[in-house]
Amino acid sequence: MQTHRIYTMSFASVYPLYIQKAERKGRTKAEVDEIIHWLTGYNDTQFQKALDNQTDFETFFADAPKLNPSRKLITGVICGVRVEEIKEPTMQEIRYLDKLIDELARGKAMEKILRTA
Repeated sequence: MQTHRIYTMSFASVYPLYIQKAERKGRTKAEVDEIIHWLTGYNDTQFQKALDNQTDFETFFADAPKLNPSRKLITGVICGVRVEEIKEPTMQEIRYLDKLIDELARGKAMEKILRTA
């Protein structure tokens, strides 16, 4: 099943792709990291440990120190599916992150991406 393969992929294997997508559009690794920290509550040390340990997506989100309650404000379509309608919790977290990285790459202001404006 394709969904299961996503869960077992290491977050570290996809993380450089998030950075590349942002940098192609003139954004930075620091902004990608800020989004990930905002979404998951990981600090720099915890995040680096998850990367070093090749933590899979399912564990990455399950072990997140504090998933941001404002993530529920993330709406819209990613991969043809409305993120707010995804029923499976881990997949919804993955798609929240995908949506935020897309917003970054499209040039949206960080305040709007982080739902503070």
